Amino acid sequence: MLVTRSLSHKHAFRFAVTRLGCSVASFSASSLHLQGEDITHPGSNGGESPSARPSITRTKRKVKDLPQVHVQADGTSAAPLSPWDGGLRNSKSSRSQASPNSRNSTVSGSNSRRRKKPTTSEESKDSDVLPQTPLANDILGNLDRFPHCILLTRVGQFYESYFDQAIEVAKLLSIKLTTRSWGGSRIPMCGFPLMHLDKYLKVLVQQQQRFVAICEEFMRDPVLGPKGGFDRRVTRIVTPGTLIDEPFLNPYENNYLLAVSLDGHSSRDFVGLAWIDVSTGDLLTQHIPFCELRDHLVRINPREIVLDEAYRETQEQSLFKALSEENFLISYCSPSSSVPNRPTLPLAAHIDDDDVTFHTSQLESKAQTLTETEAQAMHILTCYLKNNLLEHMPLLTSPRREAAQARMQIDAHTIKALEIRETMAEGGTSGSLFSVIKRTVTSSGTRLLTRWLCKYTTHIAIRLGTDSIFPGSPSTSIAEINARQSLVAFFKSRPHLRADLVGALEGTEDVTRIVQKFLLNRGDLGDLAALGRTLALWSSIRNRVQLEKEMEHHEHDSRAASDWGSIDALLSRLASLQTLADRISTSLVRRDDGLEENAGSSGEQSSQESQNATVDQWLITPMFSKKLENLYQTKAGLIRRRDEYERELQQSYHAPSLSLRTSPQQGFYVHILRAKRDARALKANPDRFTLLTESASTSSFLHQEWSVLGSSIVDTSTAIQVAEREAFDILRGEVNMRALDLRKNSRILDELDVTLAFANLAEEYNFVRPIIRDDTYYRVENGRHPTVELGLLNSGRVFTPNTVTFDTDSPLHIITGPNMAGKSTLLRQTALIAILAQTGSFVPAESAELGIVDRVFSRIGAKDDLFRDRSTFMVEMLETSDILRRATPRSVVIMDEVGRGTTVTDGVAIAFATIHHLLTVNRSRAMFATHFHELADMLGYSADHRGQGAYDRVRFYCTDIDETEDGYFAYAHRLSPGVNRNSHGLRVAQLAGLPPSALQVASTAASWLRERSISDHDKDQLRVLGQSFL
Repeated sequence: MLVTRSLSHKHAFRFAVTRLGCSVASFSASSLHLQGEDITHPGSNGGESPSARPSITRTKRKVKDLPQVHVQADGTSAAPLSPWDGGLRNSKSSRSQASPNSRNSTVSGSNSRRRKKPTTSEESKDSDVLPQTPLANDILGNLDRFPHCILLTRVGQFYESYFDQAIEVAKLLSIKLTTRSWGGSRIPMCGFPLMHLDKYLKVLVQQQQRFVAICEEFMRDPVLGPKGGFDRRVTRIVTPGTLIDEPFLNPYENNYLLAVSLDGHSSRDFVGLAWIDVSTGDLLTQHIPFCELRDHLVRINPREIVLDEAYRETQEQSLFKALSEENFLISYCSPSSSVPNRPTLPLAAHIDDDDVTFHTSQLESKAQTLTETEAQAMHILTCYLKNNLLEHMPLLTSPRREAAQARMQIDAHTIKALEIRETMAEGGTSGSLFSVIKRTVTSSGTRLLTRWLCKYTTHIAIRLGTDSIFPGSPSTSIAEINARQSLVAFFKSRPHLRADLVGALEGTEDVTRIVQKFLLNRGDLGDLAALGRTLALWSSIRNRVQLEKEMEHHEHDSRAASDWGSIDALLSRLASLQTLADRISTSLVRRDDGLEENAGSSGEQSSQESQNATVDQWLITPMFSKKLENLYQTKAGLIRRRDEYERELQQSYHAPSLSLRTSPQQGFYVHILRAKRDARALKANPDRFTLLTESASTSSFLHQEWSVLGSSIVDTSTAIQVAEREAFDILRGEVNMRALDLRKNSRILDELDVTLAFANLAEEYNFVRPIIRDDTYYRVENGRHPTVELGLLNSGRVFTPNTVTFDTDSPLHIITGPNMAGKSTLLRQTALIAILAQTGSFVPAESAELGIVDRVFSRIGAKDDLFRDRSTFMVEMLETSDILRRATPRSVVIMDEVGRGTTVTDGVAIAFATIHHLLTVNRSRAMFATHFHELADMLGYSADHRGQGAYDRVRFYCTDIDETEDGYFAYAHRLSPGVNRNSHGLRVAQLAGLPPSALQVASTAASWLRERSISDHDKDQLRVLGQSFL
């Protein structure tokens, strides 16, 4: 049996006896007898005043002797209790029908010592009794204000969740769900320590893609401390696209938030884009045709897309169809109606010629304005940032417009098919082009390499002998490509310099993100120290390059002086930041330099940062200001006085185990470690020492003199912390004043990191410098697929290179051959070599000469999309259609087995139509791999391995297998002129392990079909058919 007691607002007690499902033979309890008190029932107005409270006597009784009903003062039995429901009601209507005072006058069983774990929403804020404490009011108000967010409220050293959200949060985070009593109700709650905030934000925001509102607490009176109460407010809403400096933020990728806006015309021909990386401050816009939206989404790869709230209601079909292709997270925002009809927001108007993010080819003039769709997208983006970053909203710079004319465009499918960023099979970066060529040593340099491969970017590039700034990559500017290749060649020929610079870059920090943290009034002394170290390394890099130049001059090196043009032009744009570096180095001191006791938190961090961070290794030096120096001297004097006074007390009271201590629970006290020996003298002086606690071996005493001295030490330490925060604010402000120069220098060093990586790559894998031409010529001698080659080398095998040549007489190649003989590899390497060459890298070949490629298209691989009701053949046709509509004479197109997903007749017809369109309409450089050997006849294949008539610009190449007399075979991956009419599919089936009986049946069937293959007469008819389409 369990006896429970509840106290009503009239100080009346009532008893409820709850029987448990177990037998208790003997139970001794304290039986409570109330004499002369009127016990009231819920809702009654009976009871006496507190002044008339009766006395209470307690008598030990057995459980079986306890009364089963309560006998009132008049001798009558009290009315039986209503069924216990935990103080909650199932109906919301009961709350509205209750009187205003019913919440206070109703006695519930919510304070019982044992109760079931809450599992329903009835134990939430929808109960009839809502808590009325300041904390509860803050929580309820924030839940109403941010209904779309998970609310985490800081309470002391924990972040807590309440009501129905607590049930959901506990499940998502796999933490314990409990309850707390509030206003007579038991409500669900869960929580975790402050130090675990980042770990759980990663789960909620990054993995579950939930929005999290962070509610911090702020002391109302610093003097009173927690006793003065707290103000609580939501300082930020964390979303996947608005991460700032969270530890789980990928340092090697940009974290973009993208806003999309359609034009106001019914045709919806154009789209405005605006995107930002909050962690770096990069803000860009673009005005694009609607048909290219998906390609830009894949290239930008945003973590979150924001749309106008109006689109949620209208469900713009064309827009949502494009967005749904890649499963991006979509959010909504209700922007104000203050966007002008004729936007006048300038593009990068604040940027001077020294800013590496500005380039004249990107902008027609600095007075150029945003288009209407760009302005609307910018407005949506800005409103969304303000609604979510709240107190951490950055000062946005003027946006930079991305121009598509100066860079190679890679469509969405090609980025995936070529496995540029990640592989299609596993989805990770391992095995992708990026993973193979990555030799960068800085996180910001790695982000730049990613953008150079397939994203839009803004960065610096240097012409030989001059300096100017170019748009992103892969580039279509010959001058820009040559400038990058010159840097790569410069470092490749100087291995010792290359090694020294790579070693220096390894020690640098991500300055771009550090500066952004400072601009957001975040960061700490560790960030400031990291910035100081990086500035020193930047200076050492410049000095090392200058030393190399002087050494070559003195040694009369035969290498041309023009080799230094590119590196000199690059480093000459580094802004001098020596003054800032000296300021930081002279303002910080390590914690282990004798100032441990004076340590304080000097950065103006958020609550979670101050709790999550380990003890800062850096302090503001006392010499930073006269005020700080005086405070340190004062505290040092107080510490000396404490030590002296401790020795005085030990000697005066003959207590060598005496020490002066402090704790949050006991305040300032005198501690005796060996009480039996040393505490007697202190107890004999009760006027000076008041016994606080005592145990078998220790004693603690209050001592006024130590309390006064200790308070002075604490006050001085607090003053030092305040002074250090002020000093940090000053230093942070000085860094922010040089933010533009810091970002510019960081981008220059990022490009240096990437070009050094390209040089190491070229040296390691024997890459060569390609020659770039302004035409449609393409020749790669003995080219190699960089990813496949590395995989073969790791398994002890050698890659078979191939030569590919496109010119005006042979812009289209038909590739035939066995399965598994390397046709798809050849197609992919042809496109990848073009991409690498136009990023400025050397390429895997013996020699390469390439005309500029404006676009790369691919139709490779087989997959279906059942979710969108698309079969494998339908996906293939959609990709083919996109290529035929968009490819240009400067494009490179690779297509593999078009038409294979249907009947032979339809497949051959579609494949022929595709070749015909590429040759006569698109006129692109194209490679077309197929198993439809009838195509060779339709194109008029001749003995000189080319087409006839109007198809004489088509060339035919094939791969084959090498067989031995004993039946073994090997693939001959070397490309040779001709048509291979045997795909050797049975060989692949044999390698795959088909049962011998099945292989025998397949071989017999294949022999029968070959005997009835098309005759020479049929070939002539196919040739006539092909010529008839011209």
